[in-house]
Amino acid sequence: MVRSRPFAVTSIDSVADGVHFELSTHSPADVGWKALAQALSDLAAMGADAGEAYVSLALPEGFDGALDLVGGMEELASTAGATIAGGDVITAPTLVVSVAVTGWADDESKLVGRDGAKPGDLIAVTGALGGSAAGLLALHGETPADDELTRRHRRPLPRLREGAALAAAGVSAMIDVSDGLAADAGHIARRSRVQLRVELARLPLAPGVEDVELAATGGDDYELLVTVPPECRDEAAEAAELTWLGDVRAGSGVALVGADGSPRTGLRGFEHR
Repeated sequence: MVRSRPFAVTSIDSVADGVHFELSTHSPADVGWKALAQALSDLAAMGADAGEAYVSLALPEGFDGALDLVGGMEELASTAGATIAGGDVITAPTLVVSVAVTGWADDESKLVGRDGAKPGDLIAVTGALGGSAAGLLALHGETPADDELTRRHRRPLPRLREGAALAAAGVSAMIDVSDGLAADAGHIARRSRVQLRVELARLPLAPGVEDVELAATGGDDYELLVTVPPECRDEAAEAAELTWLGDVRAGSGVALVGADGSPRTGLRGFEHR
């Protein structure tokens, strides 16, 4: 059923075998879940409620997991309040899943972009970081097996409730941590024309993660990175479980600093080609 609320936002994402997942480590249902989660996370980062999803499947010859893939999407959609409203299927050399989503809001002013951060704002993140990247290492056999970490990688949860609550609490900018905090903080810095100063020692590490650099650069966590005007700090803390990481300053880019206050350079997240 198509929603009738007055303000709509849209986003589209694609995942491809060998780039965003591997069928050797992900079931078709995992792929469907992750593809929808990635798209819904963009809505969460704007503070919108989930609406309709339109799915395009490019299926390689001999792939027999299409129904399971859609089943994984339906499983997440039922918990996220989304509706899979239509789509298309074609054949292709490799498996590619594209998901276009529409999100809805009652008040345009409650939607949040990446361009509202101001010097003096505080920086915070929901949840914990590094779990998905650590799960990928475990799936590849580079670290010991860990069911919880691999679940975080295969089936991330978009922070829709938290995004809407943080938007209502007055956060000034918001983005999902899909490419790694080091990279995604840079998107806010560029759009807002400010510098984000992040203290690495404050990063909340997912259980089983000990490497702060992995937490700063690993993608696919889908937590929400926010900037918060000081007067909204209490409201934001009530809206979601937050860890305070630093502050916004005049300047440009992202300043990642160690426990001793010295700059840490060379930390980068995923870069789209």
